Amino acid sequence: MTAEHARAARTLLKWSRVRLGAKCNLSETTISDFENGLRKPHPRKVAAVLQAFEGAGIVFSAKGSPSLARSEGQTGGRHTGNRTWRRRQTHCS
Repeated sequence: MTAEHARAARTLLKWSRVRLGAKCNLSETTISDFENGLRKPHPRKVAAVLQAFEGAGIVFSAKGSPSLARSEGQTGGRHTGNRTWRRRQTHCS
């Protein structure tokens, strides 16, 4: 994944760098530096970013360009801004 792919995927999801960092356990600075070409993160960190994007529905084509396969809200929750709220399910006996 290139810096341009990461930036494009984050834009498709409407995620801030802080949110992406929270999803993949990286600092905002690390993500910013990667997106701006200031550093190339360790492959494990790039894999964590990729996993966060794929978990949110981003699909990378054979050419590498990202697209959104589904919105975050299509997982059964109510999408509000940058958060998905899920209704608690209760089971009665």
